[in-house]
Amino acid sequence: MFQKIPVTIITGFLGAGKTTLIRNLIAHAGKRRIALVINEFGDVGVDGEILKSCGVESCREEDIVELANGCLCCTVADDFLPAIEALLKRAPELDHIIIETSGLALPKPLLKAFDWPQVRARITVDGVVAVVDAAAVADGRFVDDAEAVAAERAADPSVEHDNPLEEVYEDQLLCADLVILNKTDLLPSDEVARVTGIIESTNARVKIIATSEGRVDPDIALGLEAGAENDLASRPSHHDAEEGHDHDDFETFIVDVPPLTDADLFVRRLEEVAGRHDVLRMKGFLDVAGKPMRLLVQGVGARFRQHYDRAWTKDEPRKGRLVVIGQKGVDRAAIQTALG
Repeated sequence: MFQKIPVTIITGFLGAGKTTLIRNLIAHAGKRRIALVINEFGDVGVDGEILKSCGVESCREEDIVELANGCLCCTVADDFLPAIEALLKRAPELDHIIIETSGLALPKPLLKAFDWPQVRARITVDGVVAVVDAAAVADGRFVDDAEAVAAERAADPSVEHDNPLEEVYEDQLLCADLVILNKTDLLPSDEVARVTGIIESTNARVKIIATSEGRVDPDIALGLEAGAENDLASRPSHHDAEEGHDHDDFETFIVDVPPLTDADLFVRRLEEVAGRHDVLRMKGFLDVAGKPMRLLVQGVGARFRQHYDRAWTKDEPRKGRLVVIGQKGVDRAAIQTALG
């Protein structure tokens, strides 16, 4: 009997831990043959590189499709459909497809693409999984100061106050079948409970799993059987009335970083710069003098972590590069001067 290939869409805001979740799912997937479609906002290609070097035998480079410097919610016809059609040519080899959207993507436009006849006949969306950074929610990253907004509107009733961070975050939650509440190790238990309540107030129907380092049983995350392409009406979006969607509220750019002599000192500088300029996300690879391996650095706001992920190869330049993502108006020149 012909069976459709199940697809899991993994969404979540910048730095929530989507790639870490995928690494864990692949590492514990058993005999499942999984293909990955990775989409990033910024052209350094960090997530794809991390997954290619994950060391899992079943995660072969030919099973990873990278769609860089774009956003699937905006480029479905141009990027997503050709990628899926290419994977479908290998259908007998595949048990599952995982799609990692960029941190700024709206999942619903992508989900709508699975209703296209050439896709619907071959694929079903097993579920939409939203990864949430518990610490970011606890810190109020995605909500405005209600009193400040009320005062602003009282002073000028004509003021329209939109929060693009909150809209993207809520759209991702509202489309989800499962929320992975990640990084709970950064919070006490009462804060985890409070954050869980905040999520439930946005989407009361969604299942929530609290964890850290993206540790989730693949049988759960990849076995939701939601048929999400048949359930669009119950997944509201802030952008349902819009014909298109852009990311004019956000900016991304690359900073070239010279070889480092003191990596820890540089990471402390990253923390200071990110905090001062309210940077949303920084990630990339750095060259540390005297070290045969490249340094992977990832930051969410002013929280950073780093480790040496693999040796530089003979055919690649030892070149430090960071992708920086911030809201519109972020001081690009000041950040490049401070880090370059």
